[in-house]
Amino acid sequence: MEGKTPHPNRRRLDALIFDLGNTLIYFDGHLPEVLLRSEAALIHSLRSAGLRLDEQAFLQEFRARLERYYAERESEFIEYTTAYLLRTLLAEWGHPHLPEALLRQALAEMYAVTQQYWLPEADALPVLQDLKSRGFRLGLISNASDDADVQTLIDKAALRPYFEVILTSAALGVRKPNPRIFHTALAALGAPPERAAMVGDTLGADILGAHNAGMFSIWITRRADNPANRAHLGTIRPDAVIATLSELPGLLASLSA
Repeated sequence: MEGKTPHPNRRRLDALIFDLGNTLIYFDGHLPEVLLRSEAALIHSLRSAGLRLDEQAFLQEFRARLERYYAERESEFIEYTTAYLLRTLLAEWGHPHLPEALLRQALAEMYAVTQQYWLPEADALPVLQDLKSRGFRLGLISNASDDADVQTLIDKAALRPYFEVILTSAALGVRKPNPRIFHTALAALGAPPERAAMVGDTLGADILGAHNAGMFSIWITRRADNPANRAHLGTIRPDAVIATLSELPGLLASLSA
């Protein structure tokens, strides 16, 4: 009787860390139109709080700063957060000492629009339940500019019960692939990097970050066809590749065979 062929990167894994967007959940909407509606919600909230703003000029500057911020964070791997950008811009527009609750409310109304379009992958909960029942310790790391937004998305998708640790770059201040965010999650799970794997869709954040931290890397590709990933295809190589989450339990079995 033939035995099962072991995976070439055979190893024992005790802990798995997942990315969130385009790994466990996906965006199902027309992004430009949804963003326009989210910006309108932000302005409505600020004006309802009594702030006098030139809507078009303010949003134009807000968009420009977000674009610069998104570009800079991909090279510095530091997260300054949307809240910081909004507070700084409002201070320059004559509103320097706004209550934190006012800013949080405005951002909550802005993100509430986009949150409607993030949906769980059909195989996410069954796979997480399976992995949990097998004794894997599970964590989640998300690169995101607003921690509260991520926490809402996690609860909306009913993901929280499966994870012992949930980290966002907005809360920690650094982004994947900085190894610090991975080591923080591993410490919370009590797992050494050589016994842990990262599962994510982004070569430059999830896969490179796993390598930087000494972890096994698993690239999930069903929503990974984008310019950023294509630019790294020849230079960042995952240890394993799956198309969907439903393939993950079989891969893990082959690693330990």
